[in-house]
Amino acid sequence: MNAVGQQKVRGDEQRLKSPVLVGGVRVDPICQDDLHDLIMDAALNQHQRIVLNANARAIALAQSMPDFRAALNAADVVFCDGYGVLLAARFLGARLPQRITYADWIDPFADFSARQGLSWYFLGAAPGVAEAAAERLRARHPNLRILGTHHGYYDLWGAENEPVIAQINALKPDVTFVGFGMPTQELWIQRFASRLETHVLLSAGACFDYASGRLRRGPRWMTDHGLEWLARILIEPRRLLRRYVVDLAGFARAMLAQKLFGAGRER
Repeated sequence: MNAVGQQKVRGDEQRLKSPVLVGGVRVDPICQDDLHDLIMDAALNQHQRIVLNANARAIALAQSMPDFRAALNAADVVFCDGYGVLLAARFLGARLPQRITYADWIDPFADFSARQGLSWYFLGAAPGVAEAAAERLRARHPNLRILGTHHGYYDLWGAENEPVIAQINALKPDVTFVGFGMPTQELWIQRFASRLETHVLLSAGACFDYASGRLRRGPRWMTDHGLEWLARILIEPRRLLRRYVVDLAGFARAMLAQKLFGAGRER
């Protein structure tokens, strides 16, 4: 990594406050600037950090998938990615400072990374999508170092995974974005993190689809007021309607159980 200047980076112990337990998942009360500090600290000190995110779907899946819940709770940081989790924390008597969603965060993080010399690698999405995302981001942030990309349409758990790991290890990026969709990306990161020569692993979801322009967002009046889920349904009803109904129902049940009966303790 080629860090610019001598940036003072706060230690993890100084930055992280006690997590908020939402449906058995520890969600860290972290804001965007603190997340940048944590990533920079990992790169400067050359230690690895796993950074995942939690939205209503994550909380719903965690109720029936112990391995996924364990992967979330084993991460170094889980940030809030969704108004549902933000509001759920308040409902449960706690508070999270900010919702950080990739569609909004990717450009500020790209600007920060370009200024600080952090290098990136993109893994996931359909063939050509991660590459297109990299090209668009480089156009907006000319000093951004995206070292390589690879699609996510291969056998993630078998022999086809080996050359991908080898490519990442040859490039040694500071930050590797993994966009296989939830819960696959979290389980993949947990299994292979120890074999990867990268300082930060991020679960990226549909980040590459948005950054490439392949997937459009809803209008700002919806995305900025807790209605991004509805906008996504309206844009992709055939793919997302049933999933969102199931996820939101599971999320609501988990929140009510935790509020009324104290259920949802970390397991």
